[in-house]
Amino acid sequence: MDLSKRFDKANGGCPSIQCEANREVLCNSCAEGAITAAHRVSMRSVEPCLFGKGGTCCRNCNMGPCQIIEGVDEMIGVCGADAATVAARNFSRIIAGGAAAHMDHGRGVALAFLATAKGETPYEIKDTFKLRETAVRVGIDPAEKDTIDLAVEVGEKLVSEFGQQEGVLAFMKRAPKTTQEMWTRLGIWPRGVDREVVELMHRTHMGVDQHHESLLFQAVRCALADGWGASMIATELSDIMFGTPVPIRTRVNIGVLKEDEVNVTVHGHEPVLAEALAMVTHDPEVVDACRKVGAKGVNLAGVCCTGNEILMRRGLPIAGSFVQQEVVLATGAVEAMVVDVQCIMQGVSPVAKHYHTQLITTSDRAKIPGAKHIQFDEHRALDVAKQIVMEAIQKYPERGKHFIPKHEMDVVAGFSHETINYILGGRFRGSYKPLNDNIANGRIRGVAAIVGCDNYKVMDEVHIELARELIANDVLVLVTGCAATGIGREGLLSPEALDMAGDGLKEVLEAVGCPPVLHMGSCVDNSRILIAATEMVNTGGLGNSISDLPAIGCAPQWMSEKAVSIGQYFVSSGAAVIFGPDFPTSGSRVVTDYCFKEMENLYGAVWDVAQSANEFASKMIDKLDLKRKNLGLDKKKERVLFDMAMRRDLGTSGIDGVGCHGPG
Repeated sequence: MDLSKRFDKANGGCPSIQCEANREVLCNSCAEGAITAAHRVSMRSVEPCLFGKGGTCCRNCNMGPCQIIEGVDEMIGVCGADAATVAARNFSRIIAGGAAAHMDHGRGVALAFLATAKGETPYEIKDTFKLRETAVRVGIDPAEKDTIDLAVEVGEKLVSEFGQQEGVLAFMKRAPKTTQEMWTRLGIWPRGVDREVVELMHRTHMGVDQHHESLLFQAVRCALADGWGASMIATELSDIMFGTPVPIRTRVNIGVLKEDEVNVTVHGHEPVLAEALAMVTHDPEVVDACRKVGAKGVNLAGVCCTGNEILMRRGLPIAGSFVQQEVVLATGAVEAMVVDVQCIMQGVSPVAKHYHTQLITTSDRAKIPGAKHIQFDEHRALDVAKQIVMEAIQKYPERGKHFIPKHEMDVVAGFSHETINYILGGRFRGSYKPLNDNIANGRIRGVAAIVGCDNYKVMDEVHIELARELIANDVLVLVTGCAATGIGREGLLSPEALDMAGDGLKEVLEAVGCPPVLHMGSCVDNSRILIAATEMVNTGGLGNSISDLPAIGCAPQWMSEKAVSIGQYFVSSGAAVIFGPDFPTSGSRVVTDYCFKEMENLYGAVWDVAQSANEFASKMIDKLDLKRKNLGLDKKKERVLFDMAMRRDLGTSGIDGVGCHGPG
């Protein structure tokens, strides 16, 4: 049987997914025989293991695997481990895995930055002002030092933090003073970046740490080393090297692929590769090679978080999010998909083979059966990038039957902390004061971050419905990662979307020309939100710590271990986080209560869980209102409840026009 045709009959033989572009591609004849995640999800007949889903399946030694039921003596581990120990170990290992991914990413960027400072790569130091600011933050006096010498010193300092065994990570001193005092009181300052993952993996080994609170303290330390360490290092050095993002208009969705150009999609997370590919697309040799095969040029488009990186800095379009990666290939119009690391489905390989598409891996950390491997090296960045692009050009004449849907949408992206500061006060009066003042006076109810992955486990467009409900209730929304791509597909990342916002939020943002949803980057760029929250505290008027702010985060469709690490470093910094559709410790009430209740007494914030957009919106708005009440800002605002007619009306909004402009 052709598995590609086994779709939900209720959708007319099309897959049970909400995105219209995805359905059009997968229901087109050009996709026959191509098996994607949408097919595999529709094929699953076995329910997920409840022990694994709830975090109470232990396979940390070879006496098991042991399936644990909390409170049942006969259902503990062979070693005697109970549900709390097992769930805490598993939760901690998820954080270790997610943090390690960001740490390896951050180290790669730091090493590329240092090589660039030494003149060993074709990249350059673009943001010298931020370089000097960063030097001061890491304890280096920039006075009377030229750009190159200063960049080398900054690079060496931040590279050393990955391997240091004692001390403090420099960027953690950017946090509000009260937050730093809380970390000191609890003894959870990370001592080095890599050390915290190693120690956490050791503690979760069979027969080591067996107390859930002790395990989760080390998990917190590891997550903080991610958010305030590796991720922040990656973001800050990428900005200095490739340019700090400013608002830029571009387009998203599968329709950004071109009929008459060589389509190259770059998929993964590391900006160093994507930047090199962007640098060579207009090389005369590349242009001439395109002409010889009858193509007008190279169309470079992003997938997943690499897409967010090149979108923010170069305005290059995003073809798809995580769940769209195979669908983009199923158009039959992609000459090459170039991948680096993280969130790359193995399924892209057989889909690529179904067409003329060349799948190219570029990192020795992430090889895929059936792909061609071309090792990327920042020292030879342009040569390797040109080799990759030439491989794609050679595939263009082989393009056969294909289908590119018409769906694409305008977005405005590039809202770094520096850009927000500029927009709110200009070059010489940049400040978060207008934001704080309008939260205090009630025009803006609060700030909510929608971050993380999209996930085939969630068939509804929760990100989109949630964003609509939040902005309608005067909540300013920040968004990163694949959530940003999904929200962008619906036109919410444009100033014209202010028509969907509540009167107070609309009034404030119309004055500065910003969208009601601000695109702040890739998943590693959630560190920008930490900096923004810190700036709100330092500006004053909304309490003395991040935990006082009317601010909250959520990941409604989390998929990756990285999302759990991100969530934990926000909770540990004082910002509540809601996950969906499930939470990985649900098999242990002891550990879940610790995360959902007891962490409030430690960090001033807790985890929570929700499933539908309505449930997320209700919980988030209630928490924002409680923060407002605690600050004495409890001017009563009724929540706007959306019925289906309102949702349909919002879904018909067209998006045109221009966006706001940042510095430079």
